Amino acid sequence: QVQLVESGGGLVQAGDSLRASCAASGLTFSRSTMGWFRQAPGKEREFVAAIRWWSAGRTDYADSVKGRFTISRDNAKNTVYLQMDSLKLEDSAVYYCAATYSGTSSHNSNDYYYWGQGIQVTVSS
Repeated sequence: QVQLVESGGGLVQAGDSLRASCAASGLTFSRSTMGWFRQAPGKEREFVAAIRWWSAGRTDYADSVKGRFTISRDNAKNTVYLQMDSLKLEDSAVYYCAATYSGTSSHNSNDYYYWGQGIQVTVSS
């Protein structure tokens, strides 16, 4: 059974940093492209970042977080991270970790087969 367990959410002020983690089990993590998505109240789930299992771990980011967020992975720990710096009010959302065996870092949530339960990130002024 595949499990993705996120941690590291919380309440921070604008300009602060947070690091979210996602521990995976039950899948071949080293052959999984990992992604982060987020969903704010009343809005659709949107792509945040992804990291491929091949192509030297190529990363991809939404324009809204480029330069502020960094996705990384530790295959030895079956864990993917999302470092969030210079947080803005509009970054407030539930953040989800997702996994796919696809080799591409898709922005489409339908391309990801497995999902975590989500963590809340709230940025206040």
